Amino acid sequence: MDQATGLRNVVKMQHAGQTPQARVLTITSGKGGVGKSNTAVNLAVQLNRLGKRVIIFDADFGLANVEVMFGVTPQYNFSDVLYKGMAMHDIITKGPMNIGFISGGSGVVGLNNLTGDQIHSVVQRLSELDSMADIILIDTGAGISDSVMEFVVASPEVLLITTPEPSSLTDSYSLIKTLYRNMDFNYKETVINVIANRVNSATDGQAVYDKLSSVVSQFLNWNVNYLGLVPRDVNIERAVRQQQVVSLYDPQAPSAQAFAKIAESLVSGENRHYEMKGGFSRVISRFLNRK
Repeated sequence: MDQATGLRNVVKMQHAGQTPQARVLTITSGKGGVGKSNTAVNLAVQLNRLGKRVIIFDADFGLANVEVMFGVTPQYNFSDVLYKGMAMHDIITKGPMNIGFISGGSGVVGLNNLTGDQIHSVVQRLSELDSMADIILIDTGAGISDSVMEFVVASPEVLLITTPEPSSLTDSYSLIKTLYRNMDFNYKETVINVIANRVNSATDGQAVYDKLSSVVSQFLNWNVNYLGLVPRDVNIERAVRQQQVVSLYDPQAPSAQAFAKIAESLVSGENRHYEMKGGFSRVISRFLNRK
């Protein structure tokens, strides 16, 4: 029995129980600096206000944006699960509103080098998260690096953050094209939701989506969904300088209200056109299966 087959069997056994499986949303972007991590923390706050238990998995091991915005320094990270045998609940850091987040740290890189026994142990521990959260947000690195694409390919639902800048739209399309052409990617089981960030109006937000959707439809014969927009807002910059999340810093700010609407749309299921299955451990197991 090869390693991939063994892993699939472990995952099947983990999911044979009755534990509800968390909804997994992977947040990514075609380039850095477009507000990806800001989106992650603000959606976490807004989803929490809607009664959802939320955990953020910070898979951007090169930066620590989530902990900076939450103003909390984690004591442990994912590598402590991989190499020290710690339980998942022991490495979760509590942010504002008791929102949990997990620092990926070097553990994300370490996923490439796990032995069969380590994989078995990790999958068992990851299944804990499905009982601890209703929604898990994976904040990936930016761009089309191997680690980013591995997470995106493995995810059932992706939130793609883009802006009106031509370079951002071009990079977003490049990410979608790379994803679409990936042999391990199943576009029939994956939903790509576009969020237009830093727009000046609802018209501008729709235009951002229309441009991206048009080229995806024309050249890839595929579709992406429009989840919503976040307006350009000085309150975000003020909040970041205070190491706060704008949805807490100023709940009435235009951007905070926009994040609230996006969260409501996610919860209402208006943009959820796929069958949920697998939870967080399934996403990671698919990630590992591709190694």
